[in-house]
Amino acid sequence: MPQNGPSTEGLVPSPVLLEGGGIFERPINNIKSENMSDTVKFVLLGLSDDPDLQPILLGLFLSMYLVTVLGNLLIILAISSDSHLHTPMYFFLSNLSLADICFISTTVPRMIVGLSTHSRVISYVGCLTQMCVFISFVCMDDLLLTVMAYDRYVAICYPLRYSVIMNPNLCWLLVLLSFLISVLDALLHTSMALRLSFCASLEIPHFFCELDHLLKLACSDVLINDILVYLLTGVLGAVPLSGIIFSYTQIVSSVLKIPSAGGKYKAFSVCGSHLVVTSLFYGTGLGVYVSSTAAQSSRESAVASVLYTVVTPMMSPFIYSLRNKDMLRALGKLIPRITSFLSYVGCF
Repeated sequence: MPQNGPSTEGLVPSPVLLEGGGIFERPINNIKSENMSDTVKFVLLGLSDDPDLQPILLGLFLSMYLVTVLGNLLIILAISSDSHLHTPMYFFLSNLSLADICFISTTVPRMIVGLSTHSRVISYVGCLTQMCVFISFVCMDDLLLTVMAYDRYVAICYPLRYSVIMNPNLCWLLVLLSFLISVLDALLHTSMALRLSFCASLEIPHFFCELDHLLKLACSDVLINDILVYLLTGVLGAVPLSGIIFSYTQIVSSVLKIPSAGGKYKAFSVCGSHLVVTSLFYGTGLGVYVSSTAAQSSRESAVASVLYTVVTPMMSPFIYSLRNKDMLRALGKLIPRITSFLSYVGCF
């Protein structure tokens, strides 16, 4: 005898984490049509389940976050306060420092809050928002490093035309294009992730919401998402890297033609800091990719990604300032002014 109502044959119940921590079963076919922002919660497993390590991780990441923010903020303030540093190279460096602050602020503060409150749950909207912003600033860092390589290429290979080529309008245009491309890349990935339904395990073996892990949790078809990831990663990874390699190939060729050893040293010292930061950025990014494919567990990949998401932005201010006499001079003028200002504020 036929039954009234829709058939439930073939529907596989799956757990969904609710706001209060409870779990109920629901069919795969129904979750896609409902408002997942009200029901779906993800669980960020973090770097370790060991309760004895939680205070250590909290102190470590809080320290690295404060060092990163303060270091990059000092770079921005030093460049803006010293008129001698109002050049294209330092203009791009200040934008890179700002992008690094936003980059690390996307992931680490959420992790610090989770470690201090022992809460690992993140909402559906919060997870996708974190993923979108993270992708934006990763891409922004990538493109700014490419723009800085082009700036060094023009400065060394065309020194007489440098001020004409790298005019303020072009500098602002390059930064604006980098920002727009980064946002567009992130929005494309996020809009494609919005069409996915999540009905398997909602545990993310990472300390932030990463696109790759979200795709692994999806129970709907992710073929289009995978194609988009490979396509955009290839374009926005290979093209900037090719531009950087081309720029430094031309730079090395021009520097080798300089007759004096002092001239060669000066030319290479101008590019040294940028080359180190670029190598660190791409090297750690490649290391995370290799570890994610070779690691036996996703937790090992999460630990490796700390180098990419935390250590690189933290090291950047030190690399750019410690061997740069102009930057050290600007910081030497800035720090006493900040100290005296804080002393003045402390009097009240």
